[in-house]
This record gives sequence, structure tokens and C-alpha cells, in this order.
Amino acid sequence: MDDDALLAEQRAYYRAAAAEYDRPYAEYEALQELLTVVDDLPIAGDVLELACGTGQWTPRLASRARSVTAVDAATEVLALARARTASPAVQFIEADLFEWQPPRRYDTVFFAFWLSHIPPTRLPDFWQTVAAALAPGGKAIFIDDGPAAAASEEVLTNQPTPAALRRLDDGSQYRIVKVFHDAQTLTDDLTALGWSVHIQTKAGNFIGIAEPPTTSG
Repeated sequence: MDDDALLAEQRAYYRAAAAEYDRPYAEYEALQELLTVVDDLPIAGDVLELACGTGQWTPRLASRARSVTAVDAATEVLALARARTASPAVQFIEADLFEWQPPRRYDTVFFAFWLSHIPPTRLPDFWQTVAAALAPGGKAIFIDDGPAAAASEEVLTNQPTPAALRRLDDGSQYRIVKVFHDAQTLTDDLTALGWSVHIQTKAGNFIGIAEPPTTSG
């Protein structure tokens, strides 16, 4: 399966899974605690949230920001995000993040549990897009699963792109991109691209703060 086909199946999964999307946030205390890290992160000014999902993070970002532009490719999860987020400072956009280009610059670009869904071959272009979206002095802030999360996934082997199989309550199943980034390797990779980055781990997840190359944009 090539990346385009896998990403199409991934989008289909998140559309079909909208009603089940929030279940882990209700069931896992560690995930509930992870949401609170927003209060300790340098989120400020105009914020671009990539892959906002059902908006678990969006209201927390809005409480710290001047404005939030929240983008996701799935109509169904965006409907839930809009219902969850009352702030007039939040704008929602439906767009494929592999095709959409930010029309302006932001002080913060934030994405939670999105980096692991990007095929490795597309990461350099993704980071270039993030860099171009940041205003001078801006920061990218990202949260995702670490390698330990692989134990709770149905990881597919011998795939050209790292992938996992997800199953829904109705019995349907979908393949998604799933890359379990190691904090040190991710730090090294970003440094090689010219970013200044600090990544910390928290309960099996990692939290990264990165500043782009000074020549970006």
C-alpha cells in the first residue's frame, strides 16, 4: 500500500471513529492529566492547531491564546469540536493537512497526537510547512505517543510505511499510519533540519517545544 492509499484509509478511519474518538480521554487518567500540560507550555498569541480532532485541546489553547485556528480533515470530528468550543476566538477549518497551506503566520503551531500519523517520507515537508507558518520568534509545540504505546496497538509488520490496524465498535477495521517516535531520534532529526528543540517525556508520551531555522520563510 502506498502512502496516498494509506492516508486515505486513515482519513476514513477518523471520520468513522468520530463517535468513539473521545473514549480514551474518559477512560485513561494519564491522558486526562496530559491535557493539563497546556497550562505549563509557552502557548501565546495567535495559535494554529493542526489535526484538532474533536477539540479536546482546543478550549485549553483558546484560554491561553489571542486566537486559535483549528484545522482537521474530518467533518465528523470538527462538528464535535465546534460543539465543545464556545470561544469566539476559535476558527475551524476543514482541510487535508497534506495539501493545505496556512494563509498567514502564527505565534504558536500546536499539534497533539498528529506527528505519529505522518509518513516518515513526508516529515521534512511537514516541518518546512510548520516553519513557514511560524511568525518570527514563534514556536512549534507537539505532544504524541512514545515507543511504549506500541504495546497497545495492533502494529502491522513488513509495511513500507509504519502502520497499525484500528478496529471500531461496528467491526470495521482500518489501517492508519503510526510511527512511534523515540524522543532522542526525533530531537536528532529535527536538529539536522536546523530546528532548536527540547523534548521531555511524561507517562510514556513526549512533549516537544521547537523553534525553526532562522532562515525559514
